[in-house]
Amino acid sequence: MSAGLAERSASASSPSRRPLPPRWWNEETRFAWAAILPALAFFSLFVGFPVGYSFYLSFHDWNMMSPSPYWVGLENYTSLADDPDFRRSLGQTVVFTAGITACILVLSLGMALLLDQKLRWIKLYRTVFYLPAVTSLVAIGIVWVWIFDPQYGFINQLLRGIGLEGPLWLADPGTALFALILTAAWRNIGYFSTIFLAGLQGIDGTYYEAARIDGASAWDSFWRITLPLLKPTILFVVVMSVILSFQVFALVYVMTAGGPANATSVLVFFLYQQAFTYFRMGYASAIGFVLFVIIFLLTLLQFKAFGRPVQMG
Repeated sequence: MSAGLAERSASASSPSRRPLPPRWWNEETRFAWAAILPALAFFSLFVGFPVGYSFYLSFHDWNMMSPSPYWVGLENYTSLADDPDFRRSLGQTVVFTAGITACILVLSLGMALLLDQKLRWIKLYRTVFYLPAVTSLVAIGIVWVWIFDPQYGFINQLLRGIGLEGPLWLADPGTALFALILTAAWRNIGYFSTIFLAGLQGIDGTYYEAARIDGASAWDSFWRITLPLLKPTILFVVVMSVILSFQVFALVYVMTAGGPANATSVLVFFLYQQAFTYFRMGYASAIGFVLFVIIFLLTLLQFKAFGRPVQMG
């Protein structure tokens, strides 16, 4: 009897034989995985798999009609170096990106300085200037095609009113890319001015008060206080502007379709042509990954140039 009691008490005091889950696999961890699994599945299906398959295709020749892709190794990448159409598209993309980035930096910062003033109806002004950023790119492209119309367009009508003959704009290879830069800049200035405005409002006003006490002019305050403290904002604006400009497609497709004479055939439009006009899916995939490498390297260079600590002086 005493032996049975001792056995039952020993079994009661001993831990359960069922293995316990790892300490890190607690309720919070399980809830976190349950929360992110839908997003992870969506990302894997619609981003991860397409990117991985595109990388696979970049080493193959495939026209979407043959039963299976044909392995060509690095031929698609080496062919890009000898393709004059690719080099032209890349050069035009660089010109477009440089023009857009310069316009955005100067005009967005200038607009942000104006919108940072304590004026009546200032909230209404900020809303109006931001509206192009939330307007459909297709609608913007259609409207600006009319604005740039050589015969009936708004710009050339104004020029004729002062006795000048306007250019052909989108119909002239010499001005078509410039017209696209103006359109894209108009569309994005409101968005980036909002970012600059947030950066301006994050600057402590005591810096400006101390500068006024020391007799600094408005230009000195802007050059020695505003610009240095806006350096992180400038970095963000430049990086985003370069990325968006290298990926421009909708405006080109709607306004010029790469013309005239391929004068506005930027890199992503060239990729689209190779994939869905000539059905060179492997070649188009190689262009996409070259574009990724270019954007990645440019972003690293921008962080190196603008990512240094702020120095007031």
